[in-house]
Amino acid sequence: MEYLKLAHGTFNFLVMLLFIRQGWLGLQIRKHRLTGTPLVTAIKKHRQAGPIAAALGICGFFVGMTLALIDHGRIFHYPAHLLTGTTLVLFISASFLVSRRLKGPAPPWRTVHFILGIVILLLYPMQVLLGLGIFL
Repeated sequence: MEYLKLAHGTFNFLVMLLFIRQGWLGLQIRKHRLTGTPLVTAIKKHRQAGPIAAALGICGFFVGMTLALIDHGRIFHYPAHLLTGTTLVLFISASFLVSRRLKGPAPPWRTVHFILGIVILLLYPMQVLLGLGIFL
């Protein structure tokens, strides 16, 4: 079980790094879009990796929930980690759904996507630290 927990933590740490990369690309795209010079290659990378990052983040949550259930017989054994993970999954899902509405300039949806992305980038390190507290 300890190896599965380590694998879960390592996987989710790597997913967090992927989200950080997505955020960096998103910020670069936003900055250049506001100046009128969109970065076509960055946009393509951001669009390709976004759904993959979302799916991996959600999978990591369900694997963690399964590990808690197997190890302790209930998913609420680590309530702070579960609550943060659930919130993260909700924001990842919302960001993915909003990204489907981004067509043309569409500033209101871009702003919503930006805010959701910032929240995701703030929650992920908290989730990783809570996970480290469980593992260590």
